[in-house]
Amino acid sequence: MSAVLVAVFNRFTDAERVRTLLVSDGFPTDRVELTARLERGRAGLHPAASSREQFLQYFRNLFRREDERAFAEALAGRVDEGAAATITVHPRGGIETARAAQILEGEGAQEVVAHDLSNQGFEHAAARSEGSWLSHFALDNPGGADCIYCRLFPGHPH
Repeated sequence: MSAVLVAVFNRFTDAERVRTLLVSDGFPTDRVELTARLERGRAGLHPAASSREQFLQYFRNLFRREDERAFAEALAGRVDEGAAATITVHPRGGIETARAAQILEGEGAQEVVAHDLSNQGFEHAAARSEGSWLSHFALDNPGGADCIYCRLFPGHPH
């Protein structure tokens, strides 16, 4: 299982707002999931006889350890009853983990549960610092040429 942060919100609208905030902050949409009675998300893809069973399968996939089983069951029940909505973030590295936790906790999550944070695929998936990544690909322009051809071949007559 990969690293996850799961934030529990009392209201669907709060979770929906936080999902939008995370995506606006740069988290890819495939790594931010909303799970609620009103919007099952990936939980709705699990084959099951009821929504509660779908939520249970979903949370059990996130929390697989034996000591997490009761949490997964309780959370599935709360979500199915409409008493909670969750945001799941799959961070890649310490920078994304810290930023996601900051947003989730700062936006009023009742609880933020981390799981398997030591199992993260890409340590530097998020930028290490602010600035444009495009500058790493731009050609030097010491002569001030206004076209790329002129920059590539500065001595060529035009």
